[in-house]
Amino acid sequence: MQPMIHARLKLAWKAFELNVDLQLPGRGISALFGHSGSGKTTCLRCLAGLERADEAYIEVNGVVWQDSRRQYFLPAHRRSIGYVFQEASLFTHLSVRSNLEFGQRRTPPRERKVAFEQACELLGIRHLLERQPDTLSGGERQRVGIARALLTSPQLLLMDEPLASLDVPRKREILPYLERLHDELEIPLVYVSHALDEVTRLADHLVIIEQGNVLASGALAPTLARIDLPLAQEEDAGVIIEGNVASYDPAYRLLSLHVPGTALHLRVTHAPLAIGDRLRLKVRARDVSLSLVENDHSSILNRLPVRVGQQRAADNDAHVLLSLDAGGTPLLARITRFSYDQLGIHEGQQLWAQIKSVALLG
Repeated sequence: MQPMIHARLKLAWKAFELNVDLQLPGRGISALFGHSGSGKTTCLRCLAGLERADEAYIEVNGVVWQDSRRQYFLPAHRRSIGYVFQEASLFTHLSVRSNLEFGQRRTPPRERKVAFEQACELLGIRHLLERQPDTLSGGERQRVGIARALLTSPQLLLMDEPLASLDVPRKREILPYLERLHDELEIPLVYVSHALDEVTRLADHLVIIEQGNVLASGALAPTLARIDLPLAQEEDAGVIIEGNVASYDPAYRLLSLHVPGTALHLRVTHAPLAIGDRLRLKVRARDVSLSLVENDHSSILNRLPVRVGQQRAADNDAHVLLSLDAGGTPLLARITRFSYDQLGIHEGQQLWAQIKSVALLG
């Protein structure tokens, strides 16, 4: 039986109503995405037991935490969770080491799944252990806060906009550590964010919430590729393509990526990676251009045969959104309505998609 997180929540306030039924994988990172006020944090607080929904059923990998029909509610302090807030709530009178040891003491030694040294290594904080919290940068404080949450050896790790209070350099600093948590730990993580770039880099499963309701829930790549969702209208909309490194050209710093199960190869400017390493790329809709024929005399290195799928008006009259099928790999394209008419684009049409190597985000 596959591990699963099931959360059915109904909650009504004076100006807001939450009504969701979530089936999330019991491994990996599930992202709750939506604009401010959509209900993301309320879902997280209900999972943690910090908010008690009027009607609820919460089960985490076979253990029931709440069942309103049976009047059963497991209080927050008895739920095996780690919670990371927007601001790292460290004890300012304790050193980093003592903050971490406080988290570890919550779990009896025989039940500890994450060792002290392992948490320090995963978050890169060993050199900070004797420092006081007020001497740390924002990114360092957040990494310590995540390590402390891990040291409780939770069944479920919850993160509520953990990068929202950080500037861009600090976000770039901490994202690789979150990727390591994904790759090296089996603890499921529910990640709340309104930043699409964070979600596309980290998540396996995507839940889109709007005004307290679930618009979509599913594996990241196919959900991002859905042209019928408001997400496709975002300025940064695009799809995720994952593949394995097939070759690397150090003279040009060009990496060739093969998408398993397809004939698709993409070339992207990137730092060296070993052959066979896995890499996730984001292809933004606005970076995909279309042509009736393959152009061999072009600076654009990625030229892919595609078939046109659904079409939809964009958020302004000058643009059109298209879904494309590149041999089983979905793409989105945002083009001008002028180009759409000039190329005579229609559903089922065979075209060439062109993607600049420098536009691919890895």
